[in-house]
Amino acid sequence: MAQGMLVFIISGLVILAYCSQASNERTYQEVVWAVCGKLTGVLCEVTIAIYTFGTCIAFLIIIGDQQDKIIAVMAKEPEGGGSSPWYTDRKFTISLTAVLFILPLSIPREIGFQKYASFLSVVGTWYVTAIIIIKYIWPDKEMTPGDILTRPASWVAVFNAMPTICFGFQCHVSSVPVFNSMQRPKVKTWGGVVTAAMVIALAVYMGTGICGFLTFGAAVDPDVLLSYPSEDMAVAVARAFIILSVLTSYPILHFCGRAVVEGLWLRYQGMPVEEDVGREQRRRVLQTLVWFLLTLLLALFIPDIGKVISVIGGLAACFIFVFPGLCLIQAKLSEMEEVKPASWWALVSYGILLVTLGAFIFGQTTTNAIFVDLLA
Repeated sequence: MAQGMLVFIISGLVILAYCSQASNERTYQEVVWAVCGKLTGVLCEVTIAIYTFGTCIAFLIIIGDQQDKIIAVMAKEPEGGGSSPWYTDRKFTISLTAVLFILPLSIPREIGFQKYASFLSVVGTWYVTAIIIIKYIWPDKEMTPGDILTRPASWVAVFNAMPTICFGFQCHVSSVPVFNSMQRPKVKTWGGVVTAAMVIALAVYMGTGICGFLTFGAAVDPDVLLSYPSEDMAVAVARAFIILSVLTSYPILHFCGRAVVEGLWLRYQGMPVEEDVGREQRRRVLQTLVWFLLTLLLALFIPDIGKVISVIGGLAACFIFVFPGLCLIQAKLSEMEEVKPASWWALVSYGILLVTLGAFIFGQTTTNAIFVDLLA
């Protein structure tokens, strides 16, 4: 399924680059504003704010999951043991890590310094994949896989996997600034770059997913590293890399969400940014504190990352399919007289297909989020 969706994912990135170049805008929401108009632009900004907020919650849950295993090794506690000291409690460790590391990284106005941690994050991702593949080829004796399912239980299970795929491949919101930061931003060159990047990402995801599933079968945890024993030192290093990656990713997502909230607030107040610089620092600190505290509280009381990803994965489908599709349709409608009829219809039809696919994934995800838990 992921291979098939990759065509649409790559095309969405190319469409955004094309529309960015045509509209001379440099961010995702600004492109949507310029191409699709005010109503769609505001809807896009609200969706980005909700998506980045939910992703920040997921990041904090991931930190807690990995810390639980690392602390169990350091404290030499058996898994599933009895009472433990208060300072090893999950809520305390997540809160302490978030306050000491994430909050200071989230307050600055610019996030250019984050580029120095990017290299370690990439190395960590490859290390995690390598460890999972090695553990599958040379498994530990105590690992006993569960049943290996050779086919999905139903088509519903196939559709339920789509939000997770969208969450994993969603980089579209940050793609427009990246495209414009190229020395010579050209759509054709960009197409080659994003194709190579998505193929590499697919290889990492498939290596991790397939080998993790074959190692543990149906008993695999949604967070595959949690399926391995706590005392495995190679896996413990992988968990540390994941924590490092998330610690640097939270401020970046928060920065994107805060920028959207700031734009919506100033637009609502009718104030251009340059006329309100004096109060920018106070607003920024207040917005950061409110955002941080809300995401932390929700992460402490929503321990299941699968529930969070299922919701924000549906929103990711909007950024991958719906908004790029709308931009393509609107861009081609404005060029109707300049484009040959056959080419025009083909591109508009493809835009409609993107919007329909994204709306289906979002609708199916929203329906599950609302009704499945109620019926359980």
